[in-house]
Amino acid sequence: MTADPEHPVVHGELAELRRRLDVAYTRVEGGLALLRHRTEETAKELDELNSRMASLEHARWPLPSLAVLTALGALVVTVWQALGTH
Repeated sequence: MTADPEHPVVHGELAELRRRLDVAYTRVEGGLALLRHRTEETAKELDELNSRMASLEHARWPLPSLAVLTALGALVVTVWQALGTH
């Protein structure tokens, strides 16, 4: 067998390609891990916001009840003014 003078260059280029591939793979894995972490954090924040919104919805007064209270207040003020002028 004869030794090819360019053979060591090919091995060097393959090693460089392998190194670049490893670096690119590590970057992709790191990016995926970051995205996974951000997705989990966003899901937690969304769950917290949903629970806060549900508690606010339960604590608010229903609109018809407010309308009735406002009407009763207006009626009381009207009767008070009518009785006060006579």
